[in-house]
Amino acid sequence: MKKTLAALAAATMLMTSVPASADLIVPNLSYRTGPYAPGGIPYADGFNDYFTLLNERDGGIGGEKVVIRECETAYNTEKGVECYEATKGGGALVYNPLSTGITYQLIPKSAADGIPLYTPGYGRTSAANGKVFEWVFNYPANYWDAASVAIRYLLEENGGDLSGKKVALLYHNSAYGKEPIRTLTELSKKHGYELLEIPVDHPGQEQKSQWLQIRREKPDYVLMWGWGVMNAVAIQEAANINYPMENFIGAWWSGAEIDVAPVGMQANGYKSLAMHGTGMDYPVYDDLKKYVIDAGKASGAGDQFGSVLYSRGMYAALVISEAIRKAQEMTGKSSITAADLRNGFEELEITEARMEELGLPKFGQPFKATCADHGGPGAALIQQWDASAKKWNLLTDFIAPDDEVLVPLVLEDSQAFAKENNITERCN
Repeated sequence: MKKTLAALAAATMLMTSVPASADLIVPNLSYRTGPYAPGGIPYADGFNDYFTLLNERDGGIGGEKVVIRECETAYNTEKGVECYEATKGGGALVYNPLSTGITYQLIPKSAADGIPLYTPGYGRTSAANGKVFEWVFNYPANYWDAASVAIRYLLEENGGDLSGKKVALLYHNSAYGKEPIRTLTELSKKHGYELLEIPVDHPGQEQKSQWLQIRREKPDYVLMWGWGVMNAVAIQEAANINYPMENFIGAWWSGAEIDVAPVGMQANGYKSLAMHGTGMDYPVYDDLKKYVIDAGKASGAGDQFGSVLYSRGMYAALVISEAIRKAQEMTGKSSITAADLRNGFEELEITEARMEELGLPKFGQPFKATCADHGGPGAALIQQWDASAKKWNLLTDFIAPDDEVLVPLVLEDSQAFAKENNITERCN
């Protein structure tokens, strides 16, 4: 049964109630309202539900309960900063704002306040350089990795040669949507394809002119960096002009059920990148059902269980929980500080064996962070929508990015940030 708005409000009040002094405080800057809510809701639910699972099944982490402080940002940068300022006191351990715009604003603030930012698969790509960005972690993959993996997949599809091909980038006209442009531009020089940049203004409900341009220019492939309502509108417009779905590939923020379901059978064959496995064939979902869903403790309406974005929010919570465990191990105490957790993030290693113990075998790529490497291996999968079965099918194993191109770009951008902000590189 769906919860009423009053019940949701009560749940939010519970999550924001004053915790015991030793609790682990994890703010959740979520968005459950506005044009980006269809993506924000499942992510926030998966994030909250994983910590609820740890509290209900394991008694928390290291004996300490996790307390979520949820604050509504509406995917608005100004509101996101207000949420950060309102929740950072009282022992906030880490922020995961699920917004590149908010992330850019919080990078200097979190460093000044000594609170880590965890931005998996979004945010400032060059924050992968831990020598400059001491307080930011974006493993296991970032936007530039995603762009590179998309091109590597197209190379595989074309016998290793993209010369003479035309690749269009349909992107949300924001800091998020613009992130892959530099990488795709550099890769076009290396592989000889023509890059066509097509921006879509917020929120993306009107795209007639963009798809008229695509029909006129006839790109061989269209890559999409969309979010929210923009995704489903784009896929519908592609269907309207009979653009081949198998040549249309979204970023991992353009590859959820909510992006394709509204388009029906016409979305069949659409592809996207994926940061992690798909579906619910993993043991952790049995525990989530038993201890959270069936126990009536689900976040929100409980109707997002197992969706792509629910799983991504759950995965982010899993990585944070593992960093908390690492920090507890390093300090020898269960009650940790934000500075302790930063050290835990920097020493974190998640192996395939550990993922199996956590009930998610072969769900995400193993990684090991270091002082210099806050970005991880950067590999990604390609998935394809089966409209008849209403599910995503994985087409590939994890594809590694082209570090020969990406590493110099990360160094250039991060070193420019260090110079602008008088930051002395560490880890030397």
